[in-house]
Amino acid sequence: MAAKLFVLLPPSEAKTPGGTRVTKTGAFDAALAHPRSVALNALLANLESGPTKRRELLLNARGSLMERGIEATKELADGRARTLPAWQRFSGVVWSHLDPSALAPPLRRRILIPSALYGLSAGDDRIADFRLKMNIGVGTLGTMASYWRPLLTPVLARHTRRATVVNLLPKEHESSIDFDVLRATCDVVTVTFVDESRSATVGHDAKATKGVLARRLLEEGLGSLSDFEWQGWRATIHEGHVYVVAPAMTFKAARESAQAAAIRVFTE
Repeated sequence: MAAKLFVLLPPSEAKTPGGTRVTKTGAFDAALAHPRSVALNALLANLESGPTKRRELLLNARGSLMERGIEATKELADGRARTLPAWQRFSGVVWSHLDPSALAPPLRRRILIPSALYGLSAGDDRIADFRLKMNIGVGTLGTMASYWRPLLTPVLARHTRRATVVNLLPKEHESSIDFDVLRATCDVVTVTFVDESRSATVGHDAKATKGVLARRLLEEGLGSLSDFEWQGWRATIHEGHVYVVAPAMTFKAARESAQAAAIRVFTE
């Protein structure tokens, strides 16, 4: 592990349910207790007073998944929520390819996760089940990213002072941090996942690669960026910015698949 290297990763919408009521203080619980309470109360008030369409928008879910999100919010507000370490709670593509269960605990603590309800969590901080996106507006708070930006940035800056922070966040979560302020106290390395034309790309393959790269960084340090390659994705460094470039075949196959699907629709 490289000394004083942190990795910024997004949360996943896919989450492992359940947990226990074990009480353990997380890295940011004290500093962010009040703004978390404000965010939670605002979300709960909007869920209780809003029509179904508004609830669906707030939780980005419908049906049973929306009901699970509403109940999870109520449990958290009532102090009944069961918690899991963040590395166990998040179960999306990035996290499954990171495979945090096989990381040493000190490495998991170097994972920092901005989220709409918690603001900031370390990888082994205990969190409840929740649903809320950073780009959603909640009442008078505005979007959660704009709400958290002035609150989260100084806390993150103190925690990572004189360290290196590798930014693997999508735009939605990047906007919750003032990186100009952060760069005054630490070195920030931003990684963007792109196709061969340098257009930003997302999707399952990019997320999987992000998880693999995050693990490599945590275990081997910043130097691992220079020769990173996985399933055709490869890292290049240009003018201080790191690009992880998708294999050309990925996009050729995607185009061919889309063309074939269009032909089937047209001929059937």
